[in-house]
Amino acid sequence: MNINNLFFHIHYCNKRQFNDPWKHKSKLVRTLQHHELLLILGGKGSITIENKKHQIKEGVIFYICPNVLQCIDIAVEEPIYFLSVHFSYANVSFNDNKWSVRNETEMLSLNSMEELKDYYHVSDVFKKLVDSWYGKLPGYEFSTKALLQQLIFEVFQNIKRQNQNYSVSLKVEKIIEYMHENIDKKVTLIELSEMVQLSPAYLSRSFKEITGYSVIQFFNKMKIDKAKELIIDGNKKIKEVAGAVGFTDEFYFSRLFKKVEGISPSEFYSKNVHEV
Repeated sequence: MNINNLFFHIHYCNKRQFNDPWKHKSKLVRTLQHHELLLILGGKGSITIENKKHQIKEGVIFYICPNVLQCIDIAVEEPIYFLSVHFSYANVSFNDNKWSVRNETEMLSLNSMEELKDYYHVSDVFKKLVDSWYGKLPGYEFSTKALLQQLIFEVFQNIKRQNQNYSVSLKVEKIIEYMHENIDKKVTLIELSEMVQLSPAYLSRSFKEITGYSVIQFFNKMKIDKAKELIIDGNKKIKEVAGAVGFTDEFYFSRLFKKVEGISPSEFYSKNVHEV
């Protein structure tokens, strides 16, 4: 799943702070019709998800999918305190100058339970999200959606740092930096794989898992983004823009630009540059 295309709707948030009275039964059995992220800040108990029992402890985050039976057992003498957000999402994309929206049936790439380490950034964003939801200040619906996106990003980053393949993620970041520095050139998969000392097949697979794009798709997207900046500046002809981002064939560049943006470079210029 490419999380870049997800559009979120928040149903509600919930929280229990330390020393807040426990208002629920010691055992709760439920099935949700949406997604939930539940960050444990303290307390004792267990959560059973799809017949697998997980112990509740500080720093654990649970991802509960729709239509999944769950059973929460709480230690009454030391009930949990937590932050939670309940949400749904759709896949929203923009291709060939057209929007498309479809209900996303694929789940987020998270396990039912993840034990986070050094999770300050996760808890900080989560708290801002829940506080914003409860505060209900003007614009809170927009801000909470943005914070939910940031929260999911922080969770993925935390897990990635713990993963034994974190070194691969660093190599992908090194490749992206190299692409920025060589936006006006051509690069090959072989060249990049040699630079980071990974096989071309492994690099290709890992790059797509991490970014959601193939190596070439990602580099072309960077080139088109740079081309748009140059076109908006208004000082270069389309042929010069193509050359500035590494294309010797102006017509191939125009076809690629239209494939990515839905309009040709000249149409993009007409719509976005207004000479006085």
